[in-house]
Amino acid sequence: MSRLRISGPCRLHGELQVHGAKNSALPLLAASLLCSTPCELQNCPHLSDVDTAIAILRELGCRVSFEGDTVVIDSRPASACEISDALMREMRSSIIFLGAILGRAGEASLSFPGGCELGPRPIDLHLQALRRLGVNIIEDHGRLTCTVPDGLHGAEIALAFPSVGATENVMIAASVARGTTVLENAAREPEIEDLAGFLNACGAQIIGAGTGTVRIEGVSRLTGCTYHVIPDRIAAATYLAAAAATGSQLTLLGVIPRHLRPVLPVLEEAGCRIWTHQNTLEILPPRVLNRVHLVRTMPYPGFPTDAQAPIMAMTTVAHGTSVFVENIFEERYKHVGELLRMGANIRVDGRVAVVEGVPGLSGAPVEAADLRGGAALVIAGLVAQGQTIVSGIHHIDRGYEHIEQSLQKLGADVERIPDTEDE
Repeated sequence: MSRLRISGPCRLHGELQVHGAKNSALPLLAASLLCSTPCELQNCPHLSDVDTAIAILRELGCRVSFEGDTVVIDSRPASACEISDALMREMRSSIIFLGAILGRAGEASLSFPGGCELGPRPIDLHLQALRRLGVNIIEDHGRLTCTVPDGLHGAEIALAFPSVGATENVMIAASVARGTTVLENAAREPEIEDLAGFLNACGAQIIGAGTGTVRIEGVSRLTGCTYHVIPDRIAAATYLAAAAATGSQLTLLGVIPRHLRPVLPVLEEAGCRIWTHQNTLEILPPRVLNRVHLVRTMPYPGFPTDAQAPIMAMTTVAHGTSVFVENIFEERYKHVGELLRMGANIRVDGRVAVVEGVPGLSGAPVEAADLRGGAALVIAGLVAQGQTIVSGIHHIDRGYEHIEQSLQKLGADVERIPDTEDE
């Protein structure tokens, strides 16, 4: 294990290339299992979650290589239909492999997924939707045994909540099912559009991705393709929050500005000036940030829950009172206790957090409890006076590619140190 040592306060400057989207790469890697010829995914980020997905593909029998930012998957040798408990526990999104395995093998065996502990994140929506496609599912002592006795078939499915994972599982499985599937109340995130783009490039027939209704005409087989993963909008939002918190002018390269539309108004309300171009975005914060009246997390195109913690870290040093309402996950305020250790003034009551801005933060030893909360602590460390040691950074490595190297390029005094090194 290692930690991050941050000597603040830091001022950032320059340009940063935003890496590929974790939340897009993972379902694309899973969907490649259905292809009868090799797939090449470009702009794939080097993240521990991606490593876990590749390990799952290899366990299923695929040949996978990862050079530079390109992953090549040859699923032709794959014959297994079971994922080990150890790999399933590595990340919550491992459940996305269920639809792909069923589409390929007609049966699957896996345990319930692990990952960040953000409170209940049930997979019931996944299972209910897959049952509509003809899947028999037996749940026994934390393990799922799934069979498709009559083959996957199209169905009309209405999700009770626009779950991203359930939408992806349905799209992947239904792409090779008999007949037509109509999915109502589908998730609308950019990653859903990216998955549809990949599947269609492989020969699927999917329309409506990015809207509430997705229609999938099943095809008999998919073939491989070369595909470019979209940039990570949450990583981009995190670096924008870091720039705003530290009063730094920053340019992000390789972004899709429209994917950040739910976040940009919050930064502008805080007083930041933002310029967008084709694939670049520039931010210029004010000398003192304004408070943000209300941040309410919602499914896309609402404010993303994954950006809540980084933006909260930004508001700890804003002038005035900012209010956050977390509507997606029940336990997404675990970073608050650690921010308090650094001198922040935050009160939490259920799903509501009230942040009273303070003039400055102080460096302290803190521990990341989850991915986005860990990113918030890094932002706080960049702002704080003195040294901040962030432990638990294996969480951060799940979603940010070499975060210390990215910040070093921008001029921050950040380094990764082993646990055995003195603070």
